[in-house]
Amino acid sequence: MKAKNNKMAALLMTSTLVVAAGCGGGNETASPANTPANTESGTTTEAAPSTEPVTFTFFGGDASPNWNTMQDKVGKVITEKTGVSLTAEFAVSGTDQQKVALMIASGEYPQIIFPKGETSKLVEAGALVDLTDLIDKHAPNIKKIYGPYMNRMKYSKDDQSIYTIPTNTTVDHTPFDAGGGFEVQLAVLEELGYPEIRTVQDYEKVLRDYYKKNPTIDGQPTIPLTLNADDWKIMITVTNPAFLATGAPDDGEFYIDPETYEAKLHYKRPEEKEYFRWLNHMYNTGLLDKESFTQKNDQYLAKIASGRVLGLIDQNWDYQEAENSLKSAGKHERTYGHFPVTLTEQYKDNSFVDIGNGSGWGVSLTTALSEEEQIRAIEFLDWMASDEAQILNNWGIEGEHYTIEDGKRVIPADVQDRKTNDNAAFTKESGIGLYNAVSVRYGDGVKDETDNYYTTNYPEQITANYSEPMKKALAAYDATTWKDLFPGKDEFPVKAWGAAYNLPGPGGPDYTVPFQKSQDIVRKAIPAAIVATPEQFDAIYDQMLTDLEGSGIPEMEALYTQVVKDTVETWGTGK
Repeated sequence: MKAKNNKMAALLMTSTLVVAAGCGGGNETASPANTPANTESGTTTEAAPSTEPVTFTFFGGDASPNWNTMQDKVGKVITEKTGVSLTAEFAVSGTDQQKVALMIASGEYPQIIFPKGETSKLVEAGALVDLTDLIDKHAPNIKKIYGPYMNRMKYSKDDQSIYTIPTNTTVDHTPFDAGGGFEVQLAVLEELGYPEIRTVQDYEKVLRDYYKKNPTIDGQPTIPLTLNADDWKIMITVTNPAFLATGAPDDGEFYIDPETYEAKLHYKRPEEKEYFRWLNHMYNTGLLDKESFTQKNDQYLAKIASGRVLGLIDQNWDYQEAENSLKSAGKHERTYGHFPVTLTEQYKDNSFVDIGNGSGWGVSLTTALSEEEQIRAIEFLDWMASDEAQILNNWGIEGEHYTIEDGKRVIPADVQDRKTNDNAAFTKESGIGLYNAVSVRYGDGVKDETDNYYTTNYPEQITANYSEPMKKALAAYDATTWKDLFPGKDEFPVKAWGAAYNLPGPGGPDYTVPFQKSQDIVRKAIPAAIVATPEQFDAIYDQMLTDLEGSGIPEMEALYTQVVKDTVETWGTGK
């Protein structure tokens, strides 16, 4: 069978299919690939999926610099097992919205798509296929994994079609380590005697004390703290920490009242204003890098890789490339520990709040596929959810990327060294992790039928990869991993709506236009308030709050409130 050609194929470019995973817990296992599965309707899938060669066009809304046109080792096995090749285009950082808008304007779509947060626009354009029957009849592995959570895949209360299979989140995920929070170099911690770091005042004192003693590192000026405000990453290191540091969970640009489900832009919370006032103080006292709001992403990473940045407020995936450079250079003492810092001790960091399972951005099939091709495409996605594929995508190829010792999968030291110190080249060559956007899968902590973990992130593997300075620091804080310092999920109620950043927002202009206006306001005002004099801070911030009460923004918040309420009702998770 030959996939249809369309104009998208002419636009194809390269990048990576790596996406962030979500939270959850549990120990369900998936059924083997291509086995018959009874469905709720009594239908049974008997015929084995076709492996005849076929090429599908694909668009990924995340950048993917290590994509290797499926000529990596994992990609070749996927094609061998399924017959499927992907001709892929990926968004360059921040261009996913423009790319999807172009598709809608032209009416030309890739056959398989990971549209990130643009699902609603594609649904309104009639571009996506309802996957309900296709999953029921042709996807036993997906049904096995998402069995208890199928309601969470429904698009909305009014339209209960399944347009997206979540791949941005993993099922029954149990994180074993912290990848976010407030970061401090291990060398700083050791020199200061591993001090307690609980509040922003503690964090500030640590950076200041070390900076005074060490104004330069390796002959370059020391930078106490720097932020990455390049394009959308301003949310990761500048604005998202405002709600985490003031006791709220991550719901993207919104704060959701846990009692009423009312949604409002989180910047309107008075306590967040005080967090940004603290950043203003850090800027005016010389502890916050003056280039934080002008530097590009590569400049941010270069500073970290130089070893002279003492502190970060970021997620590990955002600066991992630079930290890997430090490891390659043997500068393990210049890598970072993670702390659950909040504005005052009255707040708890919500990084590990339980958001439940089965919702999130994911992969969709478009109307560019014929009915016959839809079946072939869903069979491909179902194979990617099989045990065989999950092990392949997480571990690689047996005998090359891992071995079996006493019944356990083990990563050889030389392979682990490449993964740690030469990650980009290793990923491009191996393909491990490159296919997550089309892979329904279990998260960390889930074991397969052989009593092995599906993923390579489990306690023994994590701690085995720690450097000696990291182990020393963790021991000083009486912790096994950095997660031990953070409040656990049992300290918070389960969020009935999951995570709002995973929910599809309304696609119409009554929502999209005011939402974009709010983003324009915030991304201009927050940096301006931080770099202002202390005397100017209130006027700038308060003007932002005034502006956020106009331009249809309150009405936009009301629309999103209804999305949250409808989601809770559809999922059956309300009070």
